Amino acid sequence: MSKHGSVEFLTTMRYIDKYIKPDDRVLEIGAGTGRYSHALAHQGYAVDAVELVEHNIEMFRKNIQPDETITVTQGNALDLSDFSDSQYDITLLLGPLYHLYTKEDKRQALSEAIRVTKQGGVIFAAHVISDGCLLDEGFNRGNINVSEYIEKGLIDPETFASRSQPKDLFELVRKEDIDELMSVFPVSRLHYAASDGCSLFMREAVDAMDDETFEIYLKYHFAMCEREDLLGVTSHVIDIFQK
Repeated sequence: MSKHGSVEFLTTMRYIDKYIKPDDRVLEIGAGTGRYSHALAHQGYAVDAVELVEHNIEMFRKNIQPDETITVTQGNALDLSDFSDSQYDITLLLGPLYHLYTKEDKRQALSEAIRVTKQGGVIFAAHVISDGCLLDEGFNRGNINVSEYIEKGLIDPETFASRSQPKDLFELVRKEDIDELMSVFPVSRLHYAASDGCSLFMREAVDAMDDETFEIYLKYHFAMCEREDLLGVTSHVIDIFQK
């Protein structure tokens, strides 16, 4: 794993470690190939994982180690009816909200994640942030033509807010969108953190760091990732809340 690519993972795991307790039950929704599930199972936690894509499930199961207690089932974040209410202490929703394009679907996924979580349990929800992506992929790397995106109505010409569509790879949002999305749920936010900060924007510089410098950079990132004046300058955020 590249240094810049590890920052989001290390940040998310740092917050999970802050709240997870011995014998906690963990559910990962939209687990992909199981990066977080494997890490937590390797630490000794029993993890249930749900993933929609069959190829991801095959890769996930192939990499389960003998010391890992993991169950993997095929399922959709919008319908966790196979799981009863209030089962899990820690619930991870670290991918599905990237790929849901209506407020109704996002709230359905969040509602299901909250439903299966115990009272007092903690939910971790990840989002892709438009400004970090625009700065990196647009103005910095030129992988997207900002002028063309404005002409097509994908970027507001005044506010530069993104207007993602299902044909796009990710749903891009800002904090105000997330706040509005969460406003209907009876939960308490514990943290809202820029999980990779400037790491993608300055990936070449991060990857070129020696190990000592990278450790200092990580320490800096962890100290800065909840600063309100920097929260928009990130490609991903982790929204952490308690039921």
